[in-house]
Amino acid sequence: MSKSSPTERAEPQLLTHREFDDPTPADDYDDYAADDDYDDADDSLTPEEEKRMRRKKIWRRVRRTLYVCTALAIVVPVLAFFITYQMVEVDNPRDVALAQDKVVTLQYADGSPMARLAESGGNRIMLEYADIPKDVLHAVYAAEDQTFETNSGFDLTGILRAVFLQVTGGSGGGSTISQQYIKKASGNEDPTLSRKWVEVVKSYKMNKTYSKEDIITAYLNTIYFGRGAYGVAAAAKAYYGVDIKQITKSQAAVLAGMIQTPARGKDVEYQRGRWDYVTNRMISNNWMTASDKAQQPFPEPVPPADSQLAALPAPRRGFADLVMKELESYGISEDSVKRNGYVITLTIDPNAQNLAEQAVASVMDGQPANLHPGLVAVDPATGAVRAYYGGPDGAGFDWAAARQEPGSSFKPFDLVGLLEKGKGLGEVYDTKPKAFGANNKIVRNASTPKCGSSCTVAEAMKESLNVVFSDMVYNDVKPGGVVTAAQQAGIQSDLSKASGDINIAIGGGATQVTTVDMASAYATFAANGTYRKPHLVQKVTYPDGGVAFDATSRTELAEKAAFDANDADRNQQIARNVTEALIPIPAYSKVACDDKRVCAGKTGTHQYVNPQGEDTADNTKAWMVGYTPQISTAVSMGGDSQNPILRDASGAKIYGSGLPGKIWKTFMDSYLKNQPKLDFGPFKPIGKNTPKQDDNDETTQKPTNSQPNDAPTTTTTAEAPPTTTTEADAGETTTTRPTRPRPGDDTDLPLPGGGGGGPGNNGANG
Repeated sequence: MSKSSPTERAEPQLLTHREFDDPTPADDYDDYAADDDYDDADDSLTPEEEKRMRRKKIWRRVRRTLYVCTALAIVVPVLAFFITYQMVEVDNPRDVALAQDKVVTLQYADGSPMARLAESGGNRIMLEYADIPKDVLHAVYAAEDQTFETNSGFDLTGILRAVFLQVTGGSGGGSTISQQYIKKASGNEDPTLSRKWVEVVKSYKMNKTYSKEDIITAYLNTIYFGRGAYGVAAAAKAYYGVDIKQITKSQAAVLAGMIQTPARGKDVEYQRGRWDYVTNRMISNNWMTASDKAQQPFPEPVPPADSQLAALPAPRRGFADLVMKELESYGISEDSVKRNGYVITLTIDPNAQNLAEQAVASVMDGQPANLHPGLVAVDPATGAVRAYYGGPDGAGFDWAAARQEPGSSFKPFDLVGLLEKGKGLGEVYDTKPKAFGANNKIVRNASTPKCGSSCTVAEAMKESLNVVFSDMVYNDVKPGGVVTAAQQAGIQSDLSKASGDINIAIGGGATQVTTVDMASAYATFAANGTYRKPHLVQKVTYPDGGVAFDATSRTELAEKAAFDANDADRNQQIARNVTEALIPIPAYSKVACDDKRVCAGKTGTHQYVNPQGEDTADNTKAWMVGYTPQISTAVSMGGDSQNPILRDASGAKIYGSGLPGKIWKTFMDSYLKNQPKLDFGPFKPIGKNTPKQDDNDETTQKPTNSQPNDAPTTTTTAEAPPTTTTEADAGETTTTRPTRPRPGDDTDLPLPGGGGGGPGNNGANG
């Protein structure tokens, strides 16, 4: 073949690249070659030029990938949306509303019936759109979806927020009213992106199928407002006892505010906060004026109606609320409970519950109305609550759940902290009055210690010597150590404010716990150091028998070693040493268990501090907490806000060994009758040993020149003269010298920096 001319050889290149006509063809050629993966070798390229070409090739691939991804990001969701739209169905709103609110059955632990709740007939009123006042609509829009009347059924910003929270491990997201309705209608509230996707598509389809009037009417007929009320018309009656057409703007704001958390339908402070939020948003949307809000201040709802609980005896009416609250903690809402018509088996033993109510009724017969006992009995082997008494009608203030100062009944946790440091019942402390802390207040014992000027920890626990336990906590355990020990045992109340307060040594100041706390924590001692979380719900099943919840399979209810997770023997030894210290006290306090059954326990009393912050000679809290291996029972007693002082029908001051101790003994003796007598197992002392105390010793049973085991602690400033507040046999009070009160009592006055309160103490909340 003949050689081509120079012109013929150049022609293909000119045909291919003739579009380059700017002043820098070399650069453009490089760019083009890079974009087209032009890989012909060119020995004339420098290393820098080759590097630049490679970068351009990479960037070209990235651009193309981005183009494809962008196209897919648009096309795929649109296609998926279209497919989902064709597949989903939107149920008839009226059918959905009527499908809510099935019968909920409560059962005792043995399977016998307790009550049937939320039965149809009166707690659902179906409305038409014309029946719903504009003020109610505006309040609901303000609370839940301000753009409801104009949006397409979903809020893109809210969806993106939900996706972000889901990816980052959070929860929530701004759902529109339409989305909320879909969620309630379907009964699927799983916090998953797939559920959210279907919810959005259904919401959009519903907005294309029904009018806004139909949607909001369906929503307000379906949504749960708490207090057993489904639908806004029923809510108007449940919260204010009026017809929906009589609801004011301010009342409408309260009702709308409850949609978010209907389980708090009895929490007035929560309702007040939601009312303020909703009314402010109504004002910002011109649905209400500031003048309207000023003229219509927060309208407190009427006391919760108890018609749905009529099947429960008076002291047990609160069980439904307790059950719903506990299930909420497991992620099972009250709404879903009633929608599914669950059968709920409680841990309550009907025999134990009857005996608890009888014990309270018999001991409190004829006593002043300002005295409020609470009783909780927990099975140490399971954590199951076997009996619960929060008040005489069950629908009022729950004294078993109230946070109150436990007094000396908290001292076993001081001992736990000491035992964890390797010191035990044989450790010796000085009993002479002394000052602790920067406030330079002197702590005194309520009486002259029978064990002398120095006593072992075992003796100090039996006599409830406040100087010893204050010394123990201040110098050895520290307040933070007591907090840790109490939490290990099972105290769930917040003790953060007590972590730096020496008053925790004797259960005063900022130390406040519930009756449930104390029954549970002492159950840990009874179980030799195994903690089992107290619970009221044993099982939840569907009407057809399918299991929705079983306490035995819940990780949060699994048992665990309380005091030493790494050494089972040491864990058990710590608990058994505490029990050894508490065994003599029921007999010493004149509330020993019948038939020489071995029981362990501790009394406690807290002094009343008047509104001026002054110590008084009276008591405002009294406790008796004790156990056998079969049952742990706590009995608390507080005075109400009108009369916080504890005095019995005879006018005598009440101590832990008084009315609370009698209730405790009455219940324990009746519950344990005919049950085997069990002991707590072998005792192996930690640290120094101490001679075994003789519970039948005359000086133990019949002290004559001593204060009660829970008589008032004396605290005085270094500059002021000492004072003592004690109980005499005749109920008299003296500020000069100790008299002769009953054995077995102990009252705890505030130590330096003390104070605090519970129900009835300076009006503070418990």
